[in-house]
Formats: sequence, structure tokens, C-alpha cells
Amino acid sequence: MKKERKPIKLRVILLLGTLTLLLLVQIAGLFPNVTTPFEQMEYSARDLLMRLRGEETPSDDIVIVAIDDESFNWTGFQWPWPRSYFAEIVDQINAGGGKVIGVDIFLFEPDQNVENDQLFADALGRSNSAVNVLQILKRGDEQFTTFTLLQPLTPYRKALDGIGITSFIRDEDAIVRSVQAFDSYNGETYYHWAFEVARLYLGTEPPSSATDTNMKFNGQTVPLNAGQLLVNFSGPAGSYPTYPAYSVALGDVLEQNPDAFRGKIVLIGATTVTLQDIYPTPFSTQIPTSGVEIIASTIDTLINGKYITQAPAWLALLITMAAALLAYLISFLKRPSLTISLLLASMVGYLAIGFIIFIRQRYVLPVVVPQIMLFLGVVLPTLEQAVSQELEKRRVRNLFSRFISPEMVDQMMSTQDLSSLNKRSDISIIFSDIRGFTTLSEKLSPEEVVALLNPYLEAMSKVIYKHGGTVDKYEGDAIIAFFGEPVPFKDHAVRALRASLDMRKALTELKDQWAKEGRPSSIEMGIGINSGEVFVGMVGSEQRINYTVIGDNANLASRLQDLTKTYAWPILISESTYQHVKDEFDCEFADAVTVKGKTQAVNVYKVLGFKGAPATEQLKSWQK
Repeated sequence: MKKERKPIKLRVILLLGTLTLLLLVQIAGLFPNVTTPFEQMEYSARDLLMRLRGEETPSDDIVIVAIDDESFNWTGFQWPWPRSYFAEIVDQINAGGGKVIGVDIFLFEPDQNVENDQLFADALGRSNSAVNVLQILKRGDEQFTTFTLLQPLTPYRKALDGIGITSFIRDEDAIVRSVQAFDSYNGETYYHWAFEVARLYLGTEPPSSATDTNMKFNGQTVPLNAGQLLVNFSGPAGSYPTYPAYSVALGDVLEQNPDAFRGKIVLIGATTVTLQDIYPTPFSTQIPTSGVEIIASTIDTLINGKYITQAPAWLALLITMAAALLAYLISFLKRPSLTISLLLASMVGYLAIGFIIFIRQRYVLPVVVPQIMLFLGVVLPTLEQAVSQELEKRRVRNLFSRFISPEMVDQMMSTQDLSSLNKRSDISIIFSDIRGFTTLSEKLSPEEVVALLNPYLEAMSKVIYKHGGTVDKYEGDAIIAFFGEPVPFKDHAVRALRASLDMRKALTELKDQWAKEGRPSSIEMGIGINSGEVFVGMVGSEQRINYTVIGDNANLASRLQDLTKTYAWPILISESTYQHVKDEFDCEFADAVTVKGKTQAVNVYKVLGFKGAPATEQLKSWQK
């Protein structure tokens, strides 16, 4: 039961950890002057929703008189233009029946010719309604800050019907998505001049009850985001009808279209790059939009009530938690294809729902954090499971690397799993032992015994690995190994015999080395081999486990190894092994012996060597 609960607990920990981190980042974004990376990503997501929605038909009641490069070239004026020229423009608009004139020009300083200011103010006074801008400037540092109110000169204030702040909000990526809805100075609240234009056009009351989240205007609750009004842009730059200022002043516009300004909002402002009143917007990050056209979009938003509402913080947090719950449920699926399909379907489905809600209600749901939560909530537990499986594979690989060669381990791992290792199988078993090792040990110190034994076991194990064998265990100087599992070989008996002959060669090389070093080298090795069906698998306790063979055929291999002492012959094999190898090796019948644990005699064969090998390479008896 513990093994089943462990991955579930880890999955929950990963999920809750991810959820907690994302919630903390969302909450951090609620603090003033803190912008998280997720918020910046949400900006881009909202831009994408607007672009996918596509362009909307702008209001026919808003036109722009552009202070553009064409007008600069025609008039030859340098900036600032004489305000008497603006008076001519306003007179043309008044003649054309303009309803509200919005002047996006600072009128804080007097003209070089004071009379020009009066001419311009008189022209504005003759209009149906006129609006201009003011600024509340903040100067200083954290210790000492001053605020200054900059507003139009006195003649203009007398002529104007409305006045308001002009502040674009450039987000961290420098894109303008909103305007500052209101500001205060000496306890008095000033609203954005777009509200003043809209108020005069609609004939409604001024905005009121302004907070960071909403305000009242035209009988509606206007949603705000930290005191900012999200602009519902109709499209990229050039969406609203625009007339060059010089063409208006000359009367060409009214001559061509007498109704160009009739009953409309006419905004006068700069569109030339020279005056640097241009900004990237969600629709046109590469082609900037003039400030006056952003105001046109803002007024369009107000007079038509096309407000964009952003989901409140509590709803965003709730959606993130819902995404975590959904990810938790998906992560329990055991089929990877189904898990991936449901994950993708959930992510795409949420995007589709968010897009539909935006199109129909102009309501913006959080996109980035819920999607990240959903993705990580599924992927992290899946990765954890993959890591756990990899660790389990490494554990098994490390376990079997003690018994078989790394190549055989890799092959086994690609074809077997741990639960399939316990089975009955037809294999060949080797028992080997050093003759007279006990007597030799009595003459040596423990350190000297280990110095001999370790190189011997190392050399013999390498030979066994080389032929694809598995080392079962070491018992002192004895080695137990088998061929045919966990990687099946049809020629397991042949492999066992080849390994045995190579073990003899390796022993000879060790003896020569020991003799040169002056160490005991007069030792022999006896090997017994039997082939047959045995149980192969993991045997042991939870603390200690061994991959071993159990069965009568394994016992027979041990008995054959004991008989090598009797027959003074290096390698003895059983009848079953002989039948497997007789075509490749020369063997000689030794005897029919009734061994311990058997009621019938067993045929025992001496291995001479490879078939056809010269006499010098054949095995020989050692002295009893």
C-alpha cells in the first residue's frame, strides 16, 4: 500500500506547490507599482484577443483634423503654429456644424503674438462646445514631491466648455492600452478630457464616484483597472476619417463635403512623427497610432458604451484553482495519449470560451496563469512519474550490473521488467571452485587471501559477462553463474562451455602473474555445468534481495563441480549439457554416477576442448 500512495502524495505536493506559487505571483501583482511577468503576458494575450476579434466599424461621429507633415509642407510653419491659424481651422469647423471640438494642443504658454491667443479663444467661444487639456505634473523624489497644475491660459478657460487631464498609460512593453481616467489636485478631481468631450456630445452629466475599479458616467458603471480605462480600439492607425489641417483651413474639406463636420466630434491634434505624439497600440505595434486617434478610440468607447471589463482578482484566483483541480483529475489518467489529448482539449477549450466571452461581452478572462497552471499541473506529475520510472530502471540496472555485463543489462532493460523476472526457464548453470583453496588459506593471512581472491573473482566475472552470463553469487572462492536469463539465449549451453574454457585461460594468466610476484600460484579450478529447467528470479527480503536460480538442475551442477575432485578433471558436464554442445566440443564419457539427491545414475562427461583442437590446447587431468 505504501508504494501505491507515495506517487499520489508527490503528485499532490507538486500540484499544490505550483498552485501556491502561481497564486502568490497573482496576489503580488495586485500591489501598486508591482508588475509581474504574468501580467505582461496577459497584456499580450488581451492584444491577441482584440486582433482575433478583428477591426470594428468606428463611430461615424468622430473625425480628426490632423497636424500632419502635409500641412507643415503646405504652410511652411514651424512648430508651434500661430494660433490665429488654429482660429481659421476652428471657424471652418464651426461653419460646417461641428458639435464638439476637442483641441489636443497645450495652451499653457502664450503665442508670440498675444492677439493670436484672443483670436483662437474667440473662435472656440463661437463653437457649440469646445474642450481642451490640462496637466498635473509631479516633480521630486521619494522624500519631497511637488505637484503643479498646468492649464490653458485665461482667455481659453473662459471660452472652453470642458477641460480634462491628458494621460496615456504606457505599459511595460511601451504599448498604450488605456488612459488615466481621473486624477486629483488640491482635493479636486479632474477627469480625462475624453470624458468631457463625450459628456458634451451626449448631453449628459459629468462622471462621478470615481474609484480604482469603476466610476459612474452616462447612467452606466464604467469599469476601471487601477484607475485606468481600457480603450476598446476599433482598429489600427487610420481607422477614423482624417483631414489635413491646411485643407480644412483653406475650406477645401467643406467645399468637397459640406457635411464633413456636421453634428460630429472634431478632434484637432498632431499625427506627424516630428511632434512625437505617436504610440504603439494593440492593433499596431509596428505602425504607431497618433495620440489624437487614441483619444478618438477612447471617446468612441465612451459614447457607445463599449467598455472592456477585466476579470476581478478574486475571479482570476478562483479560475487558477479550478485549473489546478482539472489538472489533478487529468493527471490520474494512465494512458499518455488520453492525458495529452485531454490537456490540449482543456487548454484550447478554455481559450475558445475566453474568446467567445470577449467577443460577446467584452469581458477579459485571465489566460496566461490558468493555462500555465493547467499545463504544469499535468506535466509536472507526468515528469515526476517518468523520473520515478527512470530511477527505478537505474536501481534495477545497478542491481543487475553486479551480476551481468552492462551490455546485457541494457538489453534486459529493453526487453524485460522487474515483475517478469520470476519464472521457470531452461538455462545452463556453472559452479566453479578453486581446488585446495581452504588449505592455501590456512597458510596465508586474511589480507593475503583477499589479495588473491579479489583479482581471481574479478577476472572470472569478466569472462562470464563477456559470454552473456549472469553471476549468481560468490561463496568464498566459489562462483555460481548461469546462462540464458534474464536475457534468453538458445545456445546457453555453448556459451557456458566457452566461458568455462576462457576461465581456464584467465586462471593460467593469473597464475603466471602471481608466480612472477612470488605469490602462491599452484592452484587449480574445477567447473561443473548442467543444463535444464530451474526457477529463476528475485529471492530475498525487503532489505536484501538476490537474483538467483533454484532447482534440482542447479544442485546437479554443484554435484558435478564436486566430482571434478574425484576425476581430477577441470570441466565436467551432464548428459543434458552434452547433448547441446557435442557438435562444437570434444567430450569424453567419464562415468554414470549416482549423485546426492538422485535415485538414478547421471551420465558425466569430461570436456576436452573445442572440436578438432590440437592436443596442446586440450584440457588435461591434474594430479589427484
